[in-house]
Parts: sequence; structure tokens; C-alpha cells
Amino acid sequence: MFYENIVESSQFIRSKTSQTPKIGIVLGSGLGGLVDIMENKEIIPYSDIPHFPISHVEGHAGNLVFGKIGGQNVVAMQGRFHYYEGFTMKEVTYPVYVMKQLGVESIIITNACGGINKDFKPGDLMLITDYINFSANNSLIGINDERLGPRFPDMTEAYNKELMTKAENVASDLGIDCKHGVYNFYPGPCFESAAEIRAFAILGADAVGMSTVPETIAANYLGMKVLGISCVTNMATGIAKEKHSHEEVLKTANQAGENLCNLVKELIIRW
Repeated sequence: MFYENIVESSQFIRSKTSQTPKIGIVLGSGLGGLVDIMENKEIIPYSDIPHFPISHVEGHAGNLVFGKIGGQNVVAMQGRFHYYEGFTMKEVTYPVYVMKQLGVESIIITNACGGINKDFKPGDLMLITDYINFSANNSLIGINDERLGPRFPDMTEAYNKELMTKAENVASDLGIDCKHGVYNFYPGPCFESAAEIRAFAILGADAVGMSTVPETIAANYLGMKVLGISCVTNMATGIAKEKHSHEEVLKTANQAGENLCNLVKELIIRW
């Protein structure tokens, strides 16, 4: 039924818009303002789309937004789904499957994250070079449907090097200092302990967050090109001197959102 549900969701969306995006964007906590720069917007609430989950996290609006950026047709998830909300991994990644069915070939996945690398500071942007899946789960577990992708997809280049190079060049031209690093997926919803952060650092992680990796795995499985961009909203537990709060995460994400919007906008214009 999973494949049939994807088709049904896609057919409903096509009945509401004639736009045919090739680029998808997943917007993380506090980063939903990117839709403000889109033109010819058509907004479809998740609650209207058959089989779509509904996010209940502050900072996630819950809309699928179609429009143009720099003349390019794009579709943006204004709000994503998290494993810690109680969704299955298939539900978390469901919109990625629908995007692929709609014709999306490349996807930009953004998130708010905690910095582990001590060279980072709140407000920095980080291009994701690779990931560590610390959830003990995977969005591809279960019977495989060959209509969607292969049983054992390769993750050698989970984040597309060509897109990463383009993003680097755009950031340089805009004077945005983009870091590079490995993103560690932690299921949440509590913030990580200081001991866990020390362990993640030893494993080679530069940042930690509660999203992005499930969507990355699904997109690669589906044959999509992936670019991952993290917004460092706080330094991780044991590195930061203060305790964490989601309110502070959203505040910093909103402040850093301008750089992210400018980067993504110019990147899509040059696509």
C-alpha cells in the first residue's frame, strides 16, 4: 500500500497545482521563512494531503509550498516530521517519496543543529559532508519495493559533491563563511548528554541534530541528489556553558535564516 499511497498523494497535489518542480527543499526549525522569497506561491496544508503526517513541533508551519525562486520551479516543506514525535521512519520520510513522484530530482535538506566542533559558533552554516546514524533505525527497513529503489542502496556520496561545490562557490561570492562537517543524527527529543557529545566527537561528528538523516537516506535510495545545510543554533551539551531550550534554538535559527535564505536563493538561481 505504501507505493499506492504515494501515488494517491501525488495525484491529489497535481489536482491543486500545475507547477512541476525539479528542486525540493526541506526546511528545519525556525527556517521556514525561506518561503517568503518564493514567487507565484501555491500553498497546500499537509492536513489536506491524503496520507501525509502532520507535524506538531513549534517552528514548523506544516505546509507544502510550490513556487519559483530565480525562475526555477521549487517545492518546499515548510515544516518536517521527526522520529521523536512518534512517527515511523516511513512516515518521517514520506514527503520525500511524494516529491520524487512529482518529478523532483534534487533536494536541499536544512536543519537547526548543535555544534560539536569547537571551531563552530552559533549562527554558523555548515555544509554536511557525511552523516552518522545514531538512531538504531533506518527508513528503508521492511520489504523493498523495486519500483522505488534498490534493496541495498549505496551511501558513498550521500551528499552530492557537485552540489556541495556549487554551494561553496555561492557562499564565497556572498561572503558567507560556510563550515563543513559530519552531522550526527540523534533521535531525541531530549537534548544529548555531555557524555554522548564526547562520544560523538570521538566518532568524528561536527554537529548533532534530530532530523535530516532519514530524509537523506530515502532521497539517495530514490536516486535524488542531496545537499545538506545545517544552521548551528547552539553549541552542544558540555561545550555550551548554558542549558538548552527550544526557544533559543528557534531564536538563533531565525537570526541566521537570512544567510541561509540568501545562500539557497542564489544557489537555485545558478542551478
